[in-house]
Amino acid sequence: MRLVVIGAQWGDEGKGKIVDFLAEDADIVLRYSGGANAGHTVVIRGQTFKLHLIPSGVITPKKQAVLGIGMVVDLENLFQELEGLEKSGISWQGRVFVSDRAHLVLPQYKELDRKRDAERRIPIGTTGRGIGITYALKAHRDGIRVADLFDPEVWKRLTKEEKSFLQPYREKIRDMVVDVSKFVFDNRDRNILFEGAQGTLLDLDLGTYPFVSSGISCAAGAAIGGGIGPQSLDRVVGVFKAYSTRVGNGPFPSEFTAKRDGTLGDSIREIGREYGVTTGRPRRCGYLDLVALSYACRSNSIDALCLTKLDVYDGMEEIKICTGYRIGGRETRDFPAAIDSLNRAEPVVKSFAGWKESVKDCRRYEDLPAEASSYIEFIEEHLQTPVEIVSVGPNRSETILRSSPWTPS
Repeated sequence: MRLVVIGAQWGDEGKGKIVDFLAEDADIVLRYSGGANAGHTVVIRGQTFKLHLIPSGVITPKKQAVLGIGMVVDLENLFQELEGLEKSGISWQGRVFVSDRAHLVLPQYKELDRKRDAERRIPIGTTGRGIGITYALKAHRDGIRVADLFDPEVWKRLTKEEKSFLQPYREKIRDMVVDVSKFVFDNRDRNILFEGAQGTLLDLDLGTYPFVSSGISCAAGAAIGGGIGPQSLDRVVGVFKAYSTRVGNGPFPSEFTAKRDGTLGDSIREIGREYGVTTGRPRRCGYLDLVALSYACRSNSIDALCLTKLDVYDGMEEIKICTGYRIGGRETRDFPAAIDSLNRAEPVVKSFAGWKESVKDCRRYEDLPAEASSYIEFIEEHLQTPVEIVSVGPNRSETILRSSPWTPS
């Protein structure tokens, strides 16, 4: 079976934990897009792993982890990450593979990335990891791929600076390089988990352009990054938080404001530890946005949802959800493409009674407080999409499985 896990918001939804959790039933975990601008956190028995390039499933013993075709790979970061895993007791040799068609991030791209962002008509707040430049060069047909490390004709055309950076990694990566399309085909009878990066609303085409990433964050990217056709994907699972967050610039209709919400935004940020894994930047926080989430479900054909960070709302008197936008005096449930419309949108909210107890020890859906169940069931009814997994804490064990996403629809 081929199962796709994507972010259904602006990234940082907790995909790392969910991929790690679902990897137990997978044979292969394939990350299909993005680069070291991503940050996926996995917590197992109190030990925290922060991954940027390597698929989150690598933490589970014996699982194969693949960096797919659509990724852009910084070799220095990759091997630093692998060394970090080894120091933490995770054996990766013979389990981590890299697509021969993935593009490479070079050191000079990072400075170009920051410079380009400063010169934009509309600065987007890039992570400065060289991701956008790498994807731009790829589109310009002037990039460098993993396969090019071993192509004499391409290698001799590289600059002295480029060769100097790449040379130490050529032999280190040689045995890790695979033809991903063939690899996936040869393993067609095994369970493959496709791991996305960022989120739907940061997708280059579906997201809030130009405040987006340069890669394909939507479910369709799994087919491209895995070297297969879309009909070969069986199910799509979308991950979302009990509230919304966004990093950097860009529209955020449901964002908490001091005038309306007091210190709620600061409280959620601290309770939920909402700081970027890659950059450390504080995340902007807001109500759960069902307009945006409905758009994500529709545009990705999401079969099931995973709700994370439900525990952040523990003990609150009242919880609000954004169910619509008011733009220029008119109410809508559609997610507009125009940035001006999104910037002017005011959230239409619905209030729910909070639960005045902790959900962190709940392991069955029936154990949740009635108020938490009502909150979840309203979301399901509104989106017409089931919530199959509920995360009640950062640890792998702090998870409620209502129905296995590995079960075919």
